[in-house]
Amino acid sequence: MQCKQQHTCTGHRAALYALAPGKDARHFYSAGGDGWLVEWNLDAPETGRVVASVETQVFSLVAIPGQNRLVAGNMNGGLHWIDLERPERTRNIQHHPKGVYALQIHGPWLYSAGGDGVLTRWALEEARSMESFQLSNRALRCLSVSTKRSELAVGASDGSVYVLDLETLALKQTIAGAHDPSVFALSFSPDGHYMLSGGRDAMLRIWDMGKNAAMLLEQPAHLFTINHIAYTPDGRYFATASRDKTIKIWDAAGFKLLKVLEAIRDGGHVNSVNKLLWMSDTLISGSDDRTAILWRVEGG
Repeated sequence: MQCKQQHTCTGHRAALYALAPGKDARHFYSAGGDGWLVEWNLDAPETGRVVASVETQVFSLVAIPGQNRLVAGNMNGGLHWIDLERPERTRNIQHHPKGVYALQIHGPWLYSAGGDGVLTRWALEEARSMESFQLSNRALRCLSVSTKRSELAVGASDGSVYVLDLETLALKQTIAGAHDPSVFALSFSPDGHYMLSGGRDAMLRIWDMGKNAAMLLEQPAHLFTINHIAYTPDGRYFATASRDKTIKIWDAAGFKLLKVLEAIRDGGHVNSVNKLLWMSDTLISGSDDRTAILWRVEGG
């Protein structure tokens, strides 16, 4: 496998916590501690464009498909519904008493995971909360959707993973003690056969969803917290991001480590890597060092 640092996107004034696909396959958004939402062009990444700003730290971000609208979750529990074409329609809905740590879109719905342990389903068009569920007495940290399984997985700071029916939001299964103490990262495989999880314990765990979420494999993947897990669009590889400042790329079929991207050897991040985004053969990483790095990844 060949991985090469293509460009480092600079300009943010604080840590990057969120990345989201942009208006087409060549654009993406970044957001973080400075409250800026910045649009980047993969073909001209030297200069980002601030498209919106909010008054506090942004922890989560999604772009609504087919529309020029964004939703950003902030540290105080608010959701900013941002209309880039008609800014006067932009509004902040204070919903969760604590931070909005994850956002996930599926169909006409948006799901928000709050620091209050509540999962909320929103109607995208109306920007209206439809229903809320108290899943935990601790913060909800991450979300992952499997359309193949019609399931939504929620990772929490109580160490559990909650698996819900995607349509009814009925709780199907609780994986207690998935990580100690917190689950920070979740990702279903594209085929729905597996669910990957990472936590503050730096462990990577693979769950066989065809066998009632039985643990298939576990390994100490990083030195510190695993912040994010992301599959390539074709499901051939996945990457993990960690507070240990590294990115690791894995073979999705055998769960074998293929590549480690670090600061000195590869020109990687010098602080915690918080978020990953795959766009075709480009891997984008966001970090506490205030930068997003574009990596060219070619399979071996």
